Amino acid sequence: MTLRVESSLPSKWHILVIAAVIVFGTTRARAQASCNTVTSDPRGAVTWVPQWCEEFNAATAGPPDTTVWSFDLGNSGFGNNEIETYCGPPGYSGNPSNCPSTFSTATSNAYVDGAGHLVIQVINNSGTWFSARMKTQGLQNFQYGRIEASIQIPDTTNPGLWPAFWSLGSDIAATPPVKWPACGEVDFMENWSPQILNPSGPGPAGNKTTLHTAATGGNGTGALYTFPPGQQADTGYHVYGTIWSANMMQFYVDDPTKPFLIKTPNDLPSGDTWPFNAQLFLLLNVAVGGTLGGSTTSTPSPDQMLVDYVRQYQPSAAVSVPVLGTPPAISVKAGAVTGNASTFTPTLTSGTGNVYFSCSTNAPKATCVISTTDPLNTYVINSSASAPESVTATVTTTVNMSAANAIPLTLFLHPGTRIWLPIAIAGFLVSIGLAYSGGRRRQAWLYDCIVIAGLILMGAGTPSCGGGGGSSPPVTSTGNNGTTPGSYSVTVYAFTESNTSDGSNSHADASVAIPLSVN
Repeated sequence: MTLRVESSLPSKWHILVIAAVIVFGTTRARAQASCNTVTSDPRGAVTWVPQWCEEFNAATAGPPDTTVWSFDLGNSGFGNNEIETYCGPPGYSGNPSNCPSTFSTATSNAYVDGAGHLVIQVINNSGTWFSARMKTQGLQNFQYGRIEASIQIPDTTNPGLWPAFWSLGSDIAATPPVKWPACGEVDFMENWSPQILNPSGPGPAGNKTTLHTAATGGNGTGALYTFPPGQQADTGYHVYGTIWSANMMQFYVDDPTKPFLIKTPNDLPSGDTWPFNAQLFLLLNVAVGGTLGGSTTSTPSPDQMLVDYVRQYQPSAAVSVPVLGTPPAISVKAGAVTGNASTFTPTLTSGTGNVYFSCSTNAPKATCVISTTDPLNTYVINSSASAPESVTATVTTTVNMSAANAIPLTLFLHPGTRIWLPIAIAGFLVSIGLAYSGGRRRQAWLYDCIVIAGLILMGAGTPSCGGGGGSSPPVTSTGNNGTTPGSYSVTVYAFTESNTSDGSNSHADASVAIPLSVN
């Protein structure tokens, strides 16, 4: 939904400093982001084990841990015309000069409150808005698992504030960088006022989750979540997260077993690239004004976003592999659009989440697509569905335009036809001329058709000069330009929610080859 512009690459000396921080700071960051107090979370047949936890459990109020979090700084607008100045903790390297120089909960834009929460505080100081944008970039990258944060956002009924929990592909800082949006952006939680139109924000009654890719750009692809009656985003903590595996992201609010949105590579526009099989880093911020923040006329100061925790879990073990069985074979005439599919029902262990399906075929000039009966996403099936869900692999072949189904060349190459056809054409042209001069156009056309047909048939039945029976030399086919008849296969691939591969078909959890006969 938004353009997220990162700051420019640092100078040579800054790179050396950052490298030292990464080398010496990452170990400490992992030690500080401790999961000692967090227990495993069984959900269905999957037990999720905490791997990285930021609980904000400092006993007293103070700045966030800068071995776990880094900060974006300044008032560049960040590609969205935002009006805030982002500050790090007091004394943070590179802080703008008008950011607080000493710690106080009254003036700090990001702090741990001593009661188990992170506070991102928006303050209007003499007409200048200050806020914070925190990230794990350079300190902790993530790839796959269950990622979530428990958050209470400020009231977004009126315009002004734009809170978010989101991620960017880590390769945005590679050399050379993969620029936004090709690096991939995931907005787990993004909220703005319903009074901001095109698009209208969810406000306190909901949440917007969006994926941004090279082709989807600023609009992205996603969905709106609406809270049940009696719940709001600004009156209590809610968990915003994703179950992330190779080729699949399942988004949920509060309950990981009930995603409201599932996205896969097949959901992207043709020619787009799925950038979400690579590492990413996390961000938390509250923007002020800008594209989706809007006017700050009625925005209170100070205002706060509260974060109870940020965590990453991984499954304790790989989930059970689906049993794909023996799908029906496909026998189809090249180019046919019926009888070109195979439908089957895989066997899944209940409670193992969703499984993503893709397919390929080795038939020339042919493609295949997957569709399922799942109501949320037609490229997955749900292991906990009330009734077993099915998968259909449909193959599209290309019709053959061969000599057999084209105009017979023997008609024009027959010796008799070669003699009489020029005579018929000449007579046809003479007749047209006479008809136009005499005003008898309709009668002339009828006579011409009869003459041409008769002469061609006479030519075809006339013995050739060589005294034979009028047969012509065999005509060799010009060849197929479609799917060549033969025996092939369509292979269906299954990826479970514990798959941590690069997403290639060769690393699928299960596959099955469906015999394909092209006639």
